[in-house]
Amino acid sequence: MFGAIEAGGTKFVVAVGHINGPDEPPRIIDRAVIPTREPEETLADVLDFFRRQSEKRQEALAALGVASFGPLDLDPESPTYGAITTTPKLAWRGFPLKKRLEAALTVPVAIDTDVAGAALAEATYGAAAGERDVVYFTVGTGVGVGVLSGGRIVHGIGHPEFGHLRVRRLPGDDFPGICPYHGDCLEGLASGPAIRARAGRPAEALSPDDPAWAPVADALAEAVTAVVLLLAPAKVILGGGVMKQRHLFPCIREGVRAKLGGYVAYPALMPGPEGLDAYIVPPGLGDDAGLIGAFELARRALAR
Repeated sequence: MFGAIEAGGTKFVVAVGHINGPDEPPRIIDRAVIPTREPEETLADVLDFFRRQSEKRQEALAALGVASFGPLDLDPESPTYGAITTTPKLAWRGFPLKKRLEAALTVPVAIDTDVAGAALAEATYGAAAGERDVVYFTVGTGVGVGVLSGGRIVHGIGHPEFGHLRVRRLPGDDFPGICPYHGDCLEGLASGPAIRARAGRPAEALSPDDPAWAPVADALAEAVTAVVLLLAPAKVILGGGVMKQRHLFPCIREGVRAKLGGYVAYPALMPGPEGLDAYIVPPGLGDDAGLIGAFELARRALAR
């Protein structure tokens, strides 16, 4: 039995399940949603869930995967490997999430960002199944990007923070952005809170023809164009709460086509159902992408 945690700023989704192999998604036996509060209080509920599941099923956990909000220390050589670092959630700064889970449950624990977990899940079981080079954007409370290259999650000195990239602005757009660090970076322009600040209403309350959408779609098209030029992935997946506004997809696809200017002539980047419509897509696993990614992290941890 495997355990999975999708650790978010507002909630922890925890689950147990069985995994038969990489050719079929995990079979989730049970799950629960735990509100994110102070670290010790939240962790107590998380541990209680897994202990009760083992007792109930008389089956020990084999491994645990965690797809977490960040930023995270993901350097295996670091003494704080698996800890949450400069998160705006001040109580969680420096919290050694991986070490605490390993010590309490005495199982291998694999940890990565929530968006990297989602990218891994989509490339294994979802909209990019079978692809080894995939970029996954989550556009919601923040903007995060997970990158798979050659089937491996990309890390360097840390994990990508592409959501804080500065993008060219739509001419005439003077919205200052809301990122406390950078103002008008991608997250400051296109996240859910940015849309609310720009329009005075949440994204789900805006009609598809609201003028607030044009600069948001343009900023996201700039970001996808940068990813195409830098990484040339086989598939780009746009998930998160904002991207449930499906009318954004045609706008972003057309924006990417225009911004590329005909320079990159791959068939996948041509207009139409066999081109951009199939290249820039919503997640195939929906809201479960991060949780399923956590299961896949656990499976891989045990297989090593």
